[in-house]
Amino acid sequence: MEKTPIKIISDNRKAKFNYFIEDEYEVGMVLLGTEVKSLRIGRGHLKDAYARVVKGELFLYQMHIGAYPFARYNNHEPLRPRKLLMHKYEIKRLMGKVNEKGFSLVPLKVYFKDGKVKMTLALARGKRKPDKREAIRQRDEKRDFERIKKSH
Repeated sequence: MEKTPIKIISDNRKAKFNYFIEDEYEVGMVLLGTEVKSLRIGRGHLKDAYARVVKGELFLYQMHIGAYPFARYNNHEPLRPRKLLMHKYEIKRLMGKVNEKGFSLVPLKVYFKDGKVKMTLALARGKRKPDKREAIRQRDEKRDFERIKKSH
């Protein structure tokens, strides 16, 4: 079976630095027409975005999708909460895990797949300051090693 090409709209690179990623889920998004058109021209980002379960439904907050420049009227609100689509049993399982200490729902990337907007949502646990320092140290060591290997 041939893998369908995906077009990445936005990537949350800071999430892998700030969180330990426990599990990842692919979810759909309920969007307005102007939001989809705006995403097609690359006007969306995930900085400070997070997801939360409210009354058994999954919602995304603080994802910025810029206004569509060619819409004369009826444009969308850039930071409105957006509903995420996921099976009910998966949402119930997520609710149990999110209620545990330290777990959050963090969006990792937004992309087009088969013409539909999809999102990779991660169940993540926050890193503390020493963990972040360790990640920086490992990244620097890896970069130095690659630099030495490249020069020889």
